[in-house]
Amino acid sequence: MQFTAKFNALAVAVVAAMVSQVAASPAPVASVVSTDEFLKWLDTTDADITYIGKPINGSVPRAAQDVMVTYCNKRTQNVCGGTCTVYNGPAACLAAGGTACLSATANVGFCDRGGCGGSCNQLSTCGTHLDNGFCFTPGTASIIVPPS
Repeated sequence: MQFTAKFNALAVAVVAAMVSQVAASPAPVASVVSTDEFLKWLDTTDADITYIGKPINGSVPRAAQDVMVTYCNKRTQNVCGGTCTVYNGPAACLAAGGTACLSATANVGFCDRGGCGGSCNQLSTCGTHLDNGFCFTPGTASIIVPPS
């Protein structure tokens, strides 16, 4: 009788755990940074930055369809830097030859050929995570910015 009562209690606990898993909210995409994290990095980096696309003004709300991407040519240990380009705008294919690492506010793609061709991977599948939400992406020649 004790075994049956304990088994029933265990079964109820397992079912409750399964139900809570179904109701859980989806996890954020790995490597994608928030707008606040992106802007904080911009404010604190000593990288040499070139801006392309729409101007970034932290005090003005961005358009919902805009994605921000930073891509740089150097990795030093776990830090991405050197000469960086920051893009802010809608869906696009960015020429990004010489890119060693990148960070973005959406799940961008990065490709080993220009024109967003060749072999491409998504930021969410980053194999080597760096500090501040960057991903090590050696050999990147172009970046696919998806619609937001």
